[in-house]
Amino acid sequence: MKVRWHGLCGEPLPPSFDTKRQQMIRTAHTLTRRGLLRVIGASALVAASSRRARADEYQQADASWLASCCFGISTHWTAHSQPVDPDDWVPFEEAVSRFSPANYVDQVAGAGAQYVIFTGTHALQKLPAPSVAIDRIAPQRTTERDLIGELADACGSRGLHFILYYNHSCNEGQDPAWERAVGYHAKDKSRLASNLLGILRELGARYGRRVEGWWFDSCFSLDARGPYNSVTTDMHGFQFPWEEWTEAAKSGYRARLVTLSPGMLTHFLYSRHQDYESGEANELVAVPSSQFTPDHLQGHRWVCLDNPEWVHDRVMTPLLRPRYRREQVVDYVCTCNKSRVPVTFNIDIDQSGRLSSESLALLHDVRSQLA
Repeated sequence: MKVRWHGLCGEPLPPSFDTKRQQMIRTAHTLTRRGLLRVIGASALVAASSRRARADEYQQADASWLASCCFGISTHWTAHSQPVDPDDWVPFEEAVSRFSPANYVDQVAGAGAQYVIFTGTHALQKLPAPSVAIDRIAPQRTTERDLIGELADACGSRGLHFILYYNHSCNEGQDPAWERAVGYHAKDKSRLASNLLGILRELGARYGRRVEGWWFDSCFSLDARGPYNSVTTDMHGFQFPWEEWTEAAKSGYRARLVTLSPGMLTHFLYSRHQDYESGEANELVAVPSSQFTPDHLQGHRWVCLDNPEWVHDRVMTPLLRPRYRREQVVDYVCTCNKSRVPVTFNIDIDQSGRLSSESLALLHDVRSQLA
């Protein structure tokens, strides 16, 4: 989804928003005009102090390991992924059981990547791992095999950092049954928040330090304040609790990095409780001018190297070739790395777990040239 760029790592930050409402206390006495102004002034000071306290209390996680990386590889391997040969199609749970973490990591490491962003859930809330929290909300959306855990372990054995992408899947009716079950359309949105926070707490506690970061998508479907708004439910004045979200996301490992995506080519803070920039650029654009954003998030860029649709979801379609020449990619990575900003390249992957060999070869050449 393309929206206006509001200053990725270079433009002034839009004013922060704080929508927490201060309740007005009724008294049995009639206030004079001067007394009323004093109460209003005191309330404003309390509110401002409360906002500063909430902002100051968050200690950002150390993102230096991310800053030291040249580039990483991401894949959107989801329940919608299709094989190159339609005769090879299998149901999601079988695809999960057949997936080889060792082969996946061999491909990624062979291309010279230093970290992985792997998609846990996307348009459909179907997780390639067990989850009591998801099963309680809507059954038959998880698997017995913990592919996420096995991938994290396989990455760790090869010295690769592992970041987990998560989408709440409440996106303009792409998964209507899930939207209803999780509480997206319920009048009381606290049920929605509680359900989603429960998922994050369970996964975070299970994976501990094996998952070193989260990349959270579609925040704009839960919060209309940003430059992109895809909220398709009546929020009834409910402000999504992003600070609690980040707290839940760090269950099991306080040093885990968190980013809350405001959408492609945009920069907006739903909360200061995050650690690095989502950086969804898609193209070789938005070159950073410094390591940190104006609000002190570690910079990051995410580019589709081959498939601009992110997911290989079309049958009888070969894995796509790179959209850019090697010199263009080298120049972009070098320029970003001068500011200590890593670049993630999303690579086309089919249902069998095979990545685009031409894209892998290009990144191997890029890494060799950077060395």
